[in-house]
Amino acid sequence: MQIPLCKPSIDNKELKIISRSLKSPWLTHGPYNLKFEKLFSNKFRIPYSLSMNSCTSALECAIKCQELKGEIIIPSFTWVSTANAILNAGCKPVFADIELNSRNIDPKSILKNITKKTVAIIIVHFAGLPCNMEEILKICKKYKLKLIEDSAETLGAQYKKKYTGSFGLGCFSFFPTKNITTTEGGMLTFQDKRLFDKAKKIIAHGIDKGLKKNFWHRESSLPGHNYRLPNHLAALGLSQLKKLNLFNNRRRTIAKIYDKELSKFNNFFILQKVPKNLTHSYQMYTIRVPKKYRTNFLNFMRSKNIEVSVHFDPPLHEQKYLKSYYKKKLPKTDILSKEIVTLPIFPDMKKKQVNYVISNIKKYISTLNL
Repeated sequence: MQIPLCKPSIDNKELKIISRSLKSPWLTHGPYNLKFEKLFSNKFRIPYSLSMNSCTSALECAIKCQELKGEIIIPSFTWVSTANAILNAGCKPVFADIELNSRNIDPKSILKNITKKTVAIIIVHFAGLPCNMEEILKICKKYKLKLIEDSAETLGAQYKKKYTGSFGLGCFSFFPTKNITTTEGGMLTFQDKRLFDKAKKIIAHGIDKGLKKNFWHRESSLPGHNYRLPNHLAALGLSQLKKLNLFNNRRRTIAKIYDKELSKFNNFFILQKVPKNLTHSYQMYTIRVPKKYRTNFLNFMRSKNIEVSVHFDPPLHEQKYLKSYYKKKLPKTDILSKEIVTLPIFPDMKKKQVNYVISNIKKYISTLNL
């Protein structure tokens, strides 16, 4: 049996809507973008949504539309896109530590890294679990810092009944590994129409419709980019978004099975803790495996055709081109990056596939003589 780490759920509904969009006059940005954005805003109770070609573009645009210049605090335990967006927007990343239980950025570490040059915080909701928003919002208010949410992994997750991405500027990913997919794609969300209008110019070469003198006149008011999402990919996103609740419920069902079975080995595995009043979207299901066993465990599972992986090792502060931005020790990040393992999880995962993963984990444990 072959078990992929993740697999997008695509059926005839997606194929039909993409076919319709390809037969329309709109092959670039078009009507499906507007439908996708409207549904996204309504579903997550966010005033303004802007579809884009990636979450990385959304992160960079979130910085640029606010004209931020200075230091931006982020967790080191994240994908490189978070840091790349900061650097490409002309700012400086500063790495904070995480909490081991949640795998999310530690508010105490944020406080330790604030300087006179700090202008913003980009939080990353890891694997589908929201960060400690209450404490983070207090910090932002006290120090007058902008908040950007890297919500690439938490589509549909809630912190005390409020969706991630609705606290600050929200940045979402629709990469094939995520909770819904447009193949490549992302969304940037706003509370402020002024920022929304500015971002629309940034993602479309800086073209300002307010400067239009006649139907052929196109004039830029700022140095923009081409960060637009094509119409047919927005159509795919629209269809996928309508299924999000179903997809996330299936992910949660699989996670409950993993929790139940792996908690029997709590002397070996450490599971991600989900606090009360938070919902998890389980874009990934991660466990901690003792450092000395992890490589062996990963290789064992791969030998059984189970695509396990690691998210993230090395963390950002250990990557060569980012080491110069590493100021303070990050002991919990160092621990987690050497212990974290990602198990397969996706909406169409069958019970027999889940059981196959679990049975092989048990076989591995039986070889250790613990």
